[in-house]
Amino acid sequence: MTLKLYVDRMSQPSRALLIFCKLNGIDFEEVYINLSKRQHLSPEFKEVNPMKQVPAIMDGRFKLFESHAILRYLACAFPGVADHWYPADLYKRAKVDSVLDWHHSNLRRGAAAYVFSTVFAPAFGLPLNQQAAAEAEKVLLASLAKIESVWLQKKGRFLLGSGQPSIADLSLVCEIMQLEVLDSKDRERIIGPYNRVLKWIDDTKNAMEPHFQEVHLILFKAKEKLQKQRDAVGSSIPQSSRKFDLHSKM
Repeated sequence: MTLKLYVDRMSQPSRALLIFCKLNGIDFEEVYINLSKRQHLSPEFKEVNPMKQVPAIMDGRFKLFESHAILRYLACAFPGVADHWYPADLYKRAKVDSVLDWHHSNLRRGAAAYVFSTVFAPAFGLPLNQQAAAEAEKVLLASLAKIESVWLQKKGRFLLGSGQPSIADLSLVCEIMQLEVLDSKDRERIIGPYNRVLKWIDDTKNAMEPHFQEVHLILFKAKEKLQKQRDAVGSSIPQSSRKFDLHSKM
């Protein structure tokens, strides 16, 4: 039976799964779950993931949620996946796991909360939240500093000093890509000082083309639309009053 991926491409971990499957030739059916229309809260989706979050998968009768668990499963369950994604070597695998575990409590907590609080909240019927954004920014900046000084080492282009990307590189870079929707000056202020992180992003993107660009196309369209909205309204409309449909067409 065909592997089903329940995803919304505006979701960072959803994009990571899609890219992984495309890069490794894993056949799948993409089942679109529109987050802004609350489709993840439907009774039908709850049968797939009782936590009501994307992504989730169904492989035959087997259901699984949590993106890192899914990436590990895909790397192990499907033939032909290169070892560098999730190494068979116990020590190397444990190192990859350490980055993935760190990610959810640090980088994701900072980046996702910052983008939501400064850009996406209105799409979910909520006001923009400056206090939440300020708190999230502290976590985000601390996380970028840790990637720069700990996870990126002098040798190797990728995390943990590796010469090829792992599922940790994929998960973290998709998280950071969400910053694309910020105002360009805001994004530059946040990520600009981290030269090694910027080079790693470019190296990781290049290693995953052409699928990286294709899967992120929806994000780039959202970025363009948001910038046009910013240019049009300027400061005449309070940010908390602005509306944005995450999935509307350009």
